[in-house]
Amino acid sequence: MPIKSILIAMLCCVATAALATPSIQHWQSASGAKVLFVENHDIPMLDVSVGVPAGSGFDAADKSGVAGLTHHLLDLGAEGLSEDDISRGMADIGAQFGGSFDQDRAGISLRTLSSAAERDKALGIMARVLQSPLFPEAVLTREKVRVIAALKEAETKPESIASKAFQKAVYGAHPYALPASGEITSVEKITAQDLSNFYRAHYRAGSAVVAIMGDVTRAEAEAIAQQLTAKLPSTGAPSALPDVALQIPASEQRIAHPASQSHILVGAPGIARNDPDYFPLYVGNHILGGGGFVSRLMNEVREKRGLAYSVYSYFMPLKQPGAFQLGLQTKKEQADEALQLVRNTLAEFIAKGPTEKELLSAKQNIVGGFPLRIDSNRKILDYLSAIGFYDLPLTYLDDFTHKIEQVSVAQIRAAFARHINPQAMATVIVGAPQQEAAK
Repeated sequence: MPIKSILIAMLCCVATAALATPSIQHWQSASGAKVLFVENHDIPMLDVSVGVPAGSGFDAADKSGVAGLTHHLLDLGAEGLSEDDISRGMADIGAQFGGSFDQDRAGISLRTLSSAAERDKALGIMARVLQSPLFPEAVLTREKVRVIAALKEAETKPESIASKAFQKAVYGAHPYALPASGEITSVEKITAQDLSNFYRAHYRAGSAVVAIMGDVTRAEAEAIAQQLTAKLPSTGAPSALPDVALQIPASEQRIAHPASQSHILVGAPGIARNDPDYFPLYVGNHILGGGGFVSRLMNEVREKRGLAYSVYSYFMPLKQPGAFQLGLQTKKEQADEALQLVRNTLAEFIAKGPTEKELLSAKQNIVGGFPLRIDSNRKILDYLSAIGFYDLPLTYLDDFTHKIEQVSVAQIRAAFARHINPQAMATVIVGAPQQEAAK
């Protein structure tokens, strides 16, 4: 079928797909991988992803960047395939590789036509990329130069400086504080053997999560999952991250920078992905700073006082508690005023919670927007990966709107009081007023 016709068919299916949550099938493959599958024959496309616990949180402090480079080099050379062979092979059949990488996990994904010829070739390439990477010396040398150049550039950008300092302030010595791309001095030392060692230790079949979405049968999905994981390393115990310290001392860093605006971040460790307070915090944060122009922070900081164009808050739940973060940019001369207003708004929200009117509006907004969260194969695939990796209930998508609707003002107040102490947060200001900035 021509690509144009496929795209038209995809658009026609969006409305139908958005009306109901998908039926998720699950099993463990013979290799030991966890598999989640949604069968959908509306369009002749297949989306597949394989994720493993191999994110930047598994780096060693003196070799930060190994996890990221291992992930990055997977499709830059595999057994019997050069970098060019891989890219040309995928382009010839109109298939696409994708990737995901954060503190917890590394993933590789594939989108291809589901017709046998294209599908089989794409899956064959993916299987070799995932299970037999080569980490060529020449490619590693080239990519290290690229990464180091990017790190040097990041050292000049206020948003990058702020993010790095914030992660360190929130997590201290915990590996979540390590930058995903590493440090210049650590990247310079990374060898191909480091990548091979990391791959063997963390890309394990028994800890892999395979997500499959699209135009294949259950039997075909079982074969695909096995094909992609059968030759992954199978020895060794699963890696575990150390516990995050939930309470941190209050701190404030003021970092000089010539930027015309101050970049401000405030936060602390928040919640893990499977925390029972997830939904009250999710709804509460939508009201506080996650709901865009209708959030309380936006109303107080931008609409009433014009101190910032944008201000936000969010939770980043991970295996261990990820950060709760508030952020904004403002003119240097009003940085202190804006920061105090953000702190006051947060403290008042924690003390009193939202109003019933704010809660009702947030619920309507979240529930009304839910169909857009599952209106494409790609979005459903991402949910399958998260459900499998974080051991969420298979009914997560079915339960989502009901869980949102059940949240009360009292639950939001209690959840924020349990997790967020406004007197024990890290603050980073890059481009602070010069006379007050750290020298």
